[in-house]
Amino acid sequence: MSTVRVATFAGPGAGPRIETVRRPQVPDRAALIQIGACGVCGTDLHILKGHWPRPLPWPFTLGHELAGVIVEKGPGLEADFMGRPLAVGSKVMLPPLMPCGVCYYCVHYPAHANRCLNPTYYGRYLPFEKPPHLWGGWAEMVYVDLDMLPATKIYRLPDRMSLRVGSLAEPLTSCIRALNRAVSAGGFRTGDTVVIQGSGPIGALAVVAAREMGAGRVVVVGAPEQPRLALCRAFGAEATVSLETHTTPQARIDAVRQVVGGFGADLVVDCSGHPSAGPEGIEMLRDGGTYVEMGQFTDAGAVETNWHRICVKDITLLGSWAFTANDIPVAIDLLDRVRDRYPWHLMQQQFPFTEAGVAEAIQCALDMRCVKATIVPSEGIG
Repeated sequence: MSTVRVATFAGPGAGPRIETVRRPQVPDRAALIQIGACGVCGTDLHILKGHWPRPLPWPFTLGHELAGVIVEKGPGLEADFMGRPLAVGSKVMLPPLMPCGVCYYCVHYPAHANRCLNPTYYGRYLPFEKPPHLWGGWAEMVYVDLDMLPATKIYRLPDRMSLRVGSLAEPLTSCIRALNRAVSAGGFRTGDTVVIQGSGPIGALAVVAAREMGAGRVVVVGAPEQPRLALCRAFGAEATVSLETHTTPQARIDAVRQVVGGFGADLVVDCSGHPSAGPEGIEMLRDGGTYVEMGQFTDAGAVETNWHRICVKDITLLGSWAFTANDIPVAIDLLDRVRDRYPWHLMQQQFPFTEAGVAEAIQCALDMRCVKATIVPSEGIG
């Protein structure tokens, strides 16, 4: 085909518009990737609500939790970021944040390359009009060119992995990194009790990551019961505390402490993004416990908090945002290793690639009627 369909948005609050753009030529170290599945992320929802803290190049195509199949590539694109061979037909994923590799943070603090000063991020970089660009998984195809932007990274997915499951690699990576941050600070050890605040897609995947990384017990605080808390239990959470029945912070704190017993949890991870989660979560911890914040990244709301409690309780407080390039393969390998261990099909609800379908996917995510709304531009390709 000579054209590609993409879903674009004119700005915050706008609905999706399916547009047709011309299919690009594919030079030496470039590729066209047909999208098989792309999730609706909380970041997408924040952007559509106008919460993103920086100016954005409206109109553009959203969607970064993507997985697809290479349908065309140049001869110079031989391997993915990890050295695995790439060919037409290879299943791949692309992370949204591409550190440049040469700025001050990338060179001197590679473990924090997610703070790159010159990332490939929300950029239009193709030399033709309204491209299906890197940040645009709500589309039939995306285009990548390593000569134009050397920071671009492609990761091959296992052939046996479905693209629906592969589209979970990016959000799972964020969970793994957050827990590894706790490990590096001595705040997460095998057998520890972990409380996860938030039962959305990140919260559910954090259950998987915590269990596979050695947590002894996992408790989730969130809502609604169906389908979110039920899925967290299906993924292995020992218990869940519902925001619908425990309507005050103290009620939730008491419920968590009743479940975990003793002095409180060893580790609390905030995946909720709710402004009040921090003060509530630290009271679920034992003294000397560790709190990891991975849900706060916009100025969507504010609340007065007694953050002096961090000092009084002698808490190790960690911020964890996104991931580095070397974290992605860990998530891919974990998804592959546990592919038959979890009911993945219960997590993702599919939506067709139409204006109505994209709009319904967004609304379903906003209403929390599903755990992970997933747009499927191309059915039957993996």
